Amino acid sequence: MSNNPVKSSKRFLEPIERVSEILFGLIMVLTFTGSLSVAEAGREDIRTMLIAALGCNLAWGIIDGVLYLMGALAEKGRGLMSLVAVRSASDPEEAQRLIADALPPLIASILQPAELEVMRQRLKQLPEPPARARLHKDDWLGGAAVFVLVFLSTFPVVIPFLFMQDTMRALRISNAIAIVMLFLTGFAFGRCAGRHPWATGSSMVLLGCVLVGLTIALGG
Repeated sequence: MSNNPVKSSKRFLEPIERVSEILFGLIMVLTFTGSLSVAEAGREDIRTMLIAALGCNLAWGIIDGVLYLMGALAEKGRGLMSLVAVRSASDPEEAQRLIADALPPLIASILQPAELEVMRQRLKQLPEPPARARLHKDDWLGGAAVFVLVFLSTFPVVIPFLFMQDTMRALRISNAIAIVMLFLTGFAFGRCAGRHPWATGSSMVLLGCVLVGLTIALGG
């Protein structure tokens, strides 16, 4: 067991986060494939589109990974400040209020003062917390996973353009792959969120098409 009282125990990337990152990468690459003019596009246009799609998702994968790390660090910082405040509070009732504020509202609402006091005592018995919050292995793995998911979600959609000379057929197969991937991400999202998977998958396809259309219309 870790001796670090502020180290998160959750998995480095939750299922709902994985689905969200794949959806984000899909939307990004579809803004490129969706804006391709089949009637006018030549091999050079397709090559330019592929480079732009891969480069954009590479850049956004890096940015999203960095933002994930920043969010993880901020979360750890808030946890550390709450822990320090509870341990240094001279009034037990104030410490109990701080503990309740740090818990999910539903859980906090069912805890009795005696139970909060047990938590306070156990928090005071923990080893001395670090002076500042730090990122750990799971956080770095999470940031790397975000980057990989955003970047790799590009490839299934662009693969037809790499191996097929017929642009029209490549675009149709690419769109079919994108629809299947959107449905699967929605299906997985529905299962994680306790929603009807089939309905959520179908809604995700519709939502993805709308978002791509808006992005293209706005010059994205």
